[in-house]
Amino acid sequence: MPSTDGWRIPRDQQPGPDDVRYDLDRALSAVVNLRALVPADAFTAETLGTERAGQGVVIREDGLVLTIGYLIAEASEVWLDDGEGRPVLAHPVAYDYETGFGLVQALQPLGVPPLVLGDARKARPGVEVVVAGAGGRTRSLLGQIVARQEFAGYWEYLLEDAIFTAPAHPHWGGTALIGPAGDLLGIGSLQLQHQAAGGWVVPLNMMVPVDHLKPILDDLLTIGRARRPARPWLGLFAAEDEGSVVVIGLAGRGPAGKAELRQGDVIRAVGGAAVESLLGFYRTLWGLGEAGVEVPLTLEREGDVFDLVIRSDDRTRFLKTPPLH
Repeated sequence: MPSTDGWRIPRDQQPGPDDVRYDLDRALSAVVNLRALVPADAFTAETLGTERAGQGVVIREDGLVLTIGYLIAEASEVWLDDGEGRPVLAHPVAYDYETGFGLVQALQPLGVPPLVLGDARKARPGVEVVVAGAGGRTRSLLGQIVARQEFAGYWEYLLEDAIFTAPAHPHWGGTALIGPAGDLLGIGSLQLQHQAAGGWVVPLNMMVPVDHLKPILDDLLTIGRARRPARPWLGLFAAEDEGSVVVIGLAGRGPAGKAELRQGDVIRAVGGAAVESLLGFYRTLWGLGEAGVEVPLTLEREGDVFDLVIRSDDRTRFLKTPPLH
């Protein structure tokens, strides 16, 4: 995770009151610093670390904060900053792996107004936005939406309509994507490198649209998860390589690790259906059924092609649950 100490957005990229048609400082005040501590023996500690920092966005008067879920996965302790910069203890409510959203509840008043959830269907290429980090104008930037398209992440994650913005915010985790009406359109997830015309490499931010939160918000608040079947999970990290899907790592002792898959294995087919992209791999995998279904894989390893059946699992079974406060 990038450090959030001692930095600021260049002045010519910061938003000003004349750049928007809403109360800019009020909107920016809804974005708060978030820090999480995770036990060293947590399943995600090796890949995400035990100390995580980013931002969250206050979305209700009672101090409910929306963030990107990897910041709070398995957290034993979460702290937010209130409107005066003072630390406030918070409780991790839920992490929805399918969308990537995380929810945190402040245990004391934060003293900042919430941002209204907007309509992310309006987040179309060319729309001017503010990508807001905690700390007001100096940690926020003017930008625009440059694309809406599918995004497949190496950690068995697929978003059908990710929002991509430029210029890229340097501390993207949990940033607020604020639309022209001063409402919340998305939450910052990643920074990606885009190969532009002429060979230029342009950094972009990938945002998760808030519309994915609305149908599951009540479920997350009442039972801590969305009321939908868990997808089958293999516990591997994968990447595309010239029309192939290659295993680039394993998630601890998940199903793939127990089945002794190796880094460098090429996934040629799932259930007899050839796969050539992460999108195709995930859709074929998830099309087999719910978590727990057996997954027939055709693999290539050092020139040998062989079949292997892995029993998938529900990834949440491997994670520590939030402590109660």
